[in-house]
Amino acid sequence: MTQTSARTRIHAEPLTCTLGAELHGVQLGEASRDDALFAEIKQLLLRHKVLFLRDQNLTRAEHVAFASRLGPLEDHPVLGSDPDHPGLVRIYKDLDSKPEHYENALHCDATWRECPPMGAVLRCIETPEVGGDTIWVDMAEAYRRLPEHIRIQIADLRARHSIEASFGAVMPVEQRHQLKERYPDPEHPVVRTHPETGEKILFVNAFTTHFVNHHTPQNVRFGQDHAPGANLLLNYLISQAAIPEYQVRWRWTPNSVAIWDNRSTQHYAVQDYWPAVRKMERAGIAGDRTS
Repeated sequence: MTQTSARTRIHAEPLTCTLGAELHGVQLGEASRDDALFAEIKQLLLRHKVLFLRDQNLTRAEHVAFASRLGPLEDHPVLGSDPDHPGLVRIYKDLDSKPEHYENALHCDATWRECPPMGAVLRCIETPEVGGDTIWVDMAEAYRRLPEHIRIQIADLRARHSIEASFGAVMPVEQRHQLKERYPDPEHPVVRTHPETGEKILFVNAFTTHFVNHHTPQNVRFGQDHAPGANLLLNYLISQAAIPEYQVRWRWTPNSVAIWDNRSTQHYAVQDYWPAVRKMERAGIAGDRTS
């Protein structure tokens, strides 16, 4: 059902039963300057976890200004940011792009940070005629629908997340080690509590390497339980993001925008469009320590 505000006339059209809504009747440039309009969008974001808008004629300054209302922006240590707009990362894919595949894996942004990002605002500059969609996943729904015995088993588990084992993997050894020194592998709860909604979230993804407190008498009888057993459980949990019932898929058009809550979602940028060009610009918002 479309939700309408009498004051601002924002139409929020849900795209699935639990995740994602397309907003109509609002310009983010205006919302970057209007407290009431921004507050309404923020509440819709907490409800739907990812919001989509088309035909947003944003300047880069307005893009950064709107995202900054959600929190301080942060650069990316590998991708860098626009020199004139700190915190705005250019994600341009063309025939000269490096053959890396950091986006086409289900992931939650930068969980290799001690305080992972709160979210992001991503704008499409140029997109292929066909392909280049992005998928988001509701990790609160993924947690809710786990078997009860699994929820009990993982309630107190914690896990490491690594930039060294992801972005650093293609780097020379010394450079990779320097990257890890800047960003030591943090430890996060496997089940995170959303700081604003109180929802429980399954918080493991492509950056997660291993559990740190699985090897206990309650979990481990023999070595087979310790290493293969823990790895199988982690792989099972990570695989939940691939279930279509938890997903929403968005087809980009120029000047379309996605705003997502990185605390409760994962996403996957589908790289099925070569040799076409795809240009995106993302403002990432700093987050809080996990709990």
